[in-house]
Amino acid sequence: MLFKIYKKEMIDSFRDKRTLLLTVLLPILMMSALTFFYESLISDGEDETYTLAVEEDISAEQETILGTLDKVELLRAENPEQAFIDGEVQAAIVFADNFDAEVQAGEAGNVELIGDTFSQKSSNLIYLVSGELAEYEQIVVAERLQQANIDPSITQAVAVEQRETNTEDSNIQVLALLIPLILSIAIGVGAAPSAADIFAGEKEKKTMEALLMTPVNRSTLLMAKYLTISSVGVIIGIITLAVVAIEIAFFTEHLKAAISFGDNMVAIIGMGALVTLVYSFFVGALLMITSIVGKTVKEAQSYSTPIMMVLIFPMMMISGLGVNEFTMNHFILPFVNIFAILTELLFGVVNYGHIFMTIGSNLVCIIIIFIISRILFSKDKWVMN
Repeated sequence: MLFKIYKKEMIDSFRDKRTLLLTVLLPILMMSALTFFYESLISDGEDETYTLAVEEDISAEQETILGTLDKVELLRAENPEQAFIDGEVQAAIVFADNFDAEVQAGEAGNVELIGDTFSQKSSNLIYLVSGELAEYEQIVVAERLQQANIDPSITQAVAVEQRETNTEDSNIQVLALLIPLILSIAIGVGAAPSAADIFAGEKEKKTMEALLMTPVNRSTLLMAKYLTISSVGVIIGIITLAVVAIEIAFFTEHLKAAISFGDNMVAIIGMGALVTLVYSFFVGALLMITSIVGKTVKEAQSYSTPIMMVLIFPMMMISGLGVNEFTMNHFILPFVNIFAILTELLFGVVNYGHIFMTIGSNLVCIIIIFIISRILFSKDKWVMN
């Protein structure tokens, strides 16, 4: 009987075209857009060209300083600052009138950089120009020291050598945020319409009373409906991840290059699928209880809105942490643990202790929520509209 009710609910969930659109197509479109957004964010600036405004009477020495900049075109303007304000260039540079003479005399030449750090292009151009000016300064200082018969190395008091322990592609950090975010949103957005309709919709359509008059006990009904909600979440999560994986593999360059699981590929994919399954059942339990409490579909959707918001918060909590900085709390706390464990897996770390903690904490939450749901579902106050 449980399987028959489950099969009937699954068919009803995917029969309605409007629900099918919200359940399947919308999450895929959202996650695809998010994938290509992150890809463009990573590649932004690589093939970008910039225009820098300079004065019309710029000297040959000054033009030589800036001439070595790649992807930067110089625009001679009567008023470089005004050219920047008018949007003709991304930044402007103004050398002092006596800049060349001051440098030749062993003094500091004044330079003014004009830009807008709130603009990504302007900020990038200022960074490039500042680096070029710093390099020019080092050359001038070295020449001055040689003229004074002083070894230029005397100005270096500390020699710093940075060694990076993480040999992974830097873009893997973007994937470590993107994949859990995609998964959590897809499961929540995909299962929410089905959850709202499966309990609150029955009450709103006055069919719940007839359903309860059947010889099936309420525990079986509750379990069948719960399995339906969770199954929808699992299906949508898997489909969305599959679509995103195909897009990353065939339509992105930087995100694709960041993925390298090595010999742990089977274990990582298997553990990722298991965690996704358990997380879908956890989200399904939460959505189920909001639908039981809601008297109408609209009311149930209102109750589920905070859950959709909570799905995103963990990304902010762990976005600045390395995999070696995760503590036990990150794998025990609901919502946070899915981000933490998937981040580890994407970095190629298979820690079965952390995986069991993540699965165990979600199972405990599922059991507690299901018990509460069963208590509510046994009372006509919450079942009848």
